[in-house]
Amino acid sequence: MARTREFKIGVSCLVLAGALGIGSACLQGASDAAEGGGGTAVGGEVPLFEVDPLWPQPLPNHWVLGSTIGVDVDSRDHVWIIHRQATVIPQELSLAQGTGDCCEAAPPVLEFDADGNVVGTWGGPGEGYDWPESNHGITVDHMDNVWIGGNGAADSHLLKFTRDGRFLLQVGQPNMRTGSNDQQNFWRVAEIEIDAEANEAYVADGYGNRRIAVLDIATGQMKRFWGAYGNVPDDGPLPPYSPDIPPAQQFRSPMHCAQPSNDNLIYGCDRAGDRIQVFNPDGTFVREAFIAPETLGSGSVWDLAFSHDPEQRYIYLADGTNEKVHVIERETLEVVTTFGDGGRYPGTFLGVHSIAVDTQGNIYTTETYEGKRLQKHTFVGYGSPARDQGAVRPARTAAN
Repeated sequence: MARTREFKIGVSCLVLAGALGIGSACLQGASDAAEGGGGTAVGGEVPLFEVDPLWPQPLPNHWVLGSTIGVDVDSRDHVWIIHRQATVIPQELSLAQGTGDCCEAAPPVLEFDADGNVVGTWGGPGEGYDWPESNHGITVDHMDNVWIGGNGAADSHLLKFTRDGRFLLQVGQPNMRTGSNDQQNFWRVAEIEIDAEANEAYVADGYGNRRIAVLDIATGQMKRFWGAYGNVPDDGPLPPYSPDIPPAQQFRSPMHCAQPSNDNLIYGCDRAGDRIQVFNPDGTFVREAFIAPETLGSGSVWDLAFSHDPEQRYIYLADGTNEKVHVIERETLEVVTTFGDGGRYPGTFLGVHSIAVDTQGNIYTTETYEGKRLQKHTFVGYGSPARDQGAVRPARTAAN
């Protein structure tokens, strides 16, 4: 989502409390947020969330999702996701195969309203552009245009559409895997994010390349790019990640996000390096932090979003290896609490991949691998939770 957005105070906590019996801590937190003017935490308290097990509504038309590898929230607080149709298993496709009543893969792009209803769908091959072999990431800019990355082995491009799916722009061409210093093409883009004030798009490029690239929103012209620590990107081999060796001077694969903040900093996700790196918009390195640094394999730093207060005091970091969301104080880059756990039930995760926040402070996550879903985690105010909260589920209503 674009980094300039009007903040709104909501009453979601009060509604949820009435429906599900959430306790007084939630209500007090919501009251404190309202009195604070803009959702600012009181004292040492941090944002609290509870999963909404009834959101979204069931998909229409017997649709099912594949690996769901992108989420964003637009200016209307509509939630957008993108998924990979090819990852839906054959056992779920009897309708498409003509062997039963259910089901078939949903269109690649789905738009949900604030109540969780599907209100728009589109995506797939069309005239004038190269639909990705495998899509990755979805972003809605301040003009309500939709950006999608190409992430397949042959994908060295990205696409921009109107909100109703009309093609606007392709940047790069397929099968141009020419490395991290190519000024025309990409390789296996992870995500695009928008700086509305500067009219620039930040590309996490990504799974094949190892850089952050910056584009002009209107033309797609590449303006600048950089690697880890602001270095010139180098695609040479790196030793396997270990917390016991000096940090790599280049991003590891994948370079998974590049998110502008309201105060003009760029936060990069070096996923397999377990680190967030912070830059000025010109690529000057500012600082870094390692999150769950003992994490090996796919790493801990998958995607991030900022809290909905104007100061963006907190970072919400999706960690698809440890299956949780880390709540991080942005000023110090220290983890203050986490929520989530591995599993297939509401409030748990299987490959939590992407994360976004609406103007009411609610968090939305999507899951890859066999997770294949979208979840809403309702903001319920501020408090002092345990360091590791586990799955944050609604309180049960007492029996009458």
